[in-house]
Amino acid sequence: MIQRVAKRVIINRGRDKSLRHHHPWIFSGAIQKVEGTVVPGETVQVVDSDGNIIGYGAYSPQSQIAVRMWSFEPGEEIGPEFFRGRIQQAYQRRQQLIPLLHTDAIRLINAESDGLPGLIVDRYGDFLVCQFLSAGAEFWRAELITILQELFPAASLYERSDVEIRAKEGLPLRKGLLSGVEPPEVIEIYEHQCRFLVDIRNGHKTGFYLDQRDNRQQLAAFAAGREVLNCFSYTGGFTVPALLAGARQVTNVESSAAALELLERNVALNGCDRQRIENQEADVFHKLRHYRDAGRSFDLIILDPPKFAESKSQLASASRGYKDINLLAFKLLRPGGILFTFSCSGQMVPELFQKIVADAALDAGRSAQIIGRLSQAPDHAVEVQFPEGGYLKGLICLVD
Repeated sequence: MIQRVAKRVIINRGRDKSLRHHHPWIFSGAIQKVEGTVVPGETVQVVDSDGNIIGYGAYSPQSQIAVRMWSFEPGEEIGPEFFRGRIQQAYQRRQQLIPLLHTDAIRLINAESDGLPGLIVDRYGDFLVCQFLSAGAEFWRAELITILQELFPAASLYERSDVEIRAKEGLPLRKGLLSGVEPPEVIEIYEHQCRFLVDIRNGHKTGFYLDQRDNRQQLAAFAAGREVLNCFSYTGGFTVPALLAGARQVTNVESSAAALELLERNVALNGCDRQRIENQEADVFHKLRHYRDAGRSFDLIILDPPKFAESKSQLASASRGYKDINLLAFKLLRPGGILFTFSCSGQMVPELFQKIVADAALDAGRSAQIIGRLSQAPDHAVEVQFPEGGYLKGLICLVD
């Protein structure tokens, strides 16, 4: 279907500057009036206070982000052909990147940064894992699935819309097969010289942290001969490249027994010596304090925690969490040690994250230099008008 737009969202005077720069979000506080009865996800015409058309977006009455923009082209029709064009454009971009990525697991569609707010599609071999995270993506779900089936006829589609962000949109959590064959327990993928088993049905995000691909390669350059502590290790995304690069020992700390079990399988899959890993099923905060009190030390520490801040209201507590784990890491590093530290919280801007790490080093009584800055892999590209898309930030620190 093609949705004829008869309903309007009028923006308060002076609150349309970001829209003029094609930022895709409209917060509820910027809206003067909604004309007509709009169902969640329905397309609305967005106009300024003088009635001038700015573009078209999906309305989400339960979210603080009340409208996510589909298009800034006056008169553009939002329907299957529009979405087909956007999906084809996203795929064409990835085709330019694929020779550089050295993997068969990539992000095909990256939501707002590909002009498709709320839609995530990751490819793992012959499977496409889809997330419909916004009211607009949910409204057009059937059409989007049909287009993906037509453009990728050999692929099976699996849904992982079982993330809490959907609750903010008033949507239920959902997952399961959309088309094709049921995925096996795990899917084997390759990434540079590494191979990984991925559980797309139950794993974090869509099964694996594809956004850390380049950073895993960076880590490998520092790992040879070092004793490594991998915190929040999940299924061994950093463990395997460290071992293949010649790390002397890798200690993995992870609260999920299932993740550690898959980590063990990934170590075996890559022919690594099981004797060179030590797995600890534990809370990272508690384990780091235990290591500190026991006088244990390491040559290289990786801190890749889950998102600590889902909203601005959680930023203060998240900052304390980041400060805590980084302070403990600085205390556990031997002189000449390396810290890889990350935040995937979109609310945590790089400047604040660097300040937190700097304060942690100061309180730990350590001197450190930033020798590298890290971000998300290129298939997770960030639209220049949407800096919020650059959620992953990391630092490589050399500690005296």
